[in-house]
Amino acid sequence: MKIYIRSSACISAQKTFGHEDFLTDVVEYNSTRLQAIEPDYKEYIDPKLLRRMSHVIKMGVAAAKECLKNGDTEMPGAIITGTAFGCLEDTVTFLTRIIEQDEELLPPTAFIQSTHNTVAAQIALMLKCHAYNNTFVHKGVSFESALFDAIMLLKEQEADNILVGGTEEMVDASHTILTRLGLYKRHPVSNLSLYSSESKGTVSGEGAAFFLLTDKPSPDNLAELIAVNTFYKPKDTQDIEKRITAFLAVHLLKPSDIDLVITGKNGDTRNDEIYKALSNSVFKNIAAANYKHLCGEYTVASSFALWLASNIVKKGIIPDVILENGSNLPAPKKVLIYNHYQNKYHSLMLVSAI
Repeated sequence: MKIYIRSSACISAQKTFGHEDFLTDVVEYNSTRLQAIEPDYKEYIDPKLLRRMSHVIKMGVAAAKECLKNGDTEMPGAIITGTAFGCLEDTVTFLTRIIEQDEELLPPTAFIQSTHNTVAAQIALMLKCHAYNNTFVHKGVSFESALFDAIMLLKEQEADNILVGGTEEMVDASHTILTRLGLYKRHPVSNLSLYSSESKGTVSGEGAAFFLLTDKPSPDNLAELIAVNTFYKPKDTQDIEKRITAFLAVHLLKPSDIDLVITGKNGDTRNDEIYKALSNSVFKNIAAANYKHLCGEYTVASSFALWLASNIVKKGIIPDVILENGSNLPAPKKVLIYNHYQNKYHSLMLVSAI
C-alpha cells in the first residue's frame, strides 16, 4: 500500500502560510530566536474562542484547518499530533499564578489548556470530529511517531484522510533555560549566515505544520511518503551510515538513487559534525539542502522539512535559499530527509514524486 501526502499547511518563521510563492521572499533575522509569522486567526477561529487560546493552539488550529481546506476535506478520519513541550505558554502562566496567588483562587483555564494534547483536542472540538485522536510526546521524534501512527492506521484500513501535525512554541522562559544549557547561541546572528558562524549553539524556532495523509492515489496529491524511520543514540558515524544504507535498501534504493538530501544542519559546531562526516561518505555526490536557518531549531522542526520536501517534488523547484551549493538543479524525484536532535533522536523520511 502506498501512502500519499494529499495536502499540507505550515506556519513558521518564514512566509509559508497561505502564500503561493515558494520561499522566494525570505525573511532575515538578526537574533537568537526565530518567531513564527502568524496569519489573521479570525479567518479560522471564532474571536470569542481566540482570546482564550495560547500561541501554540492558535498556530495548530489554523494550520490544521488550512491543511484540510487545501486537501478539499471537511472532516478528517483521525487527528494525530506530535509535540515535545506541549503548551508552554499556558504551563508558565499557571505556574506563575501559583506563586503570585499563594496557591489560592487559581483560574483553571491555563491549567486545562497546558496539557500536551490540547491542540489535537481543540481541532477535534472545532470540527466536531469524534474519530481517533492522539498526541505523541516523544521528545525529538514526536512528529515522526505521529507519522508512524497515521501510517499504521492507513495500512490497517482503520481510517482515511488522516490529519497529522507537529506543533511547538518557544516562550521566554524556555528560551532562557535552553540558552543556559548551551542549546542556543548567546549572541545574535543572522539566520542567513547561520552555517558560517562556527560557534556553539543554534537559533531557536517554533511553528506548526500539518499534513493530510491518504492511501488514495490522485494527481492532486503533493507527494508519496515512502517510509519513515527513527533510531536512538547511534554508536558512531559508521553506525548512522549503516542505518541510512539499510533504510534505503529496504526500498530497493541506493544512496545514488536519491536526488536531494535535506539535512537538519543548524549552525551548532557539535551538532553539524555528523552531517559534515556524512557529506563525505554516504551523501557524497548527492545534492544537499538545509532548512533550519529558515525555521530555527525545535523538537518537531522535521515537520517543516517534510512540508519543504513535499512541495519541492510537487512543484519541481528547489528554492536557492536552502541549497548548500549550486543552483538550477533538475526537478528531484526522490528526496531524503535526515535529521537528528541533540545527537540522540535521529530520523529518516523518504519522499517521492507521484
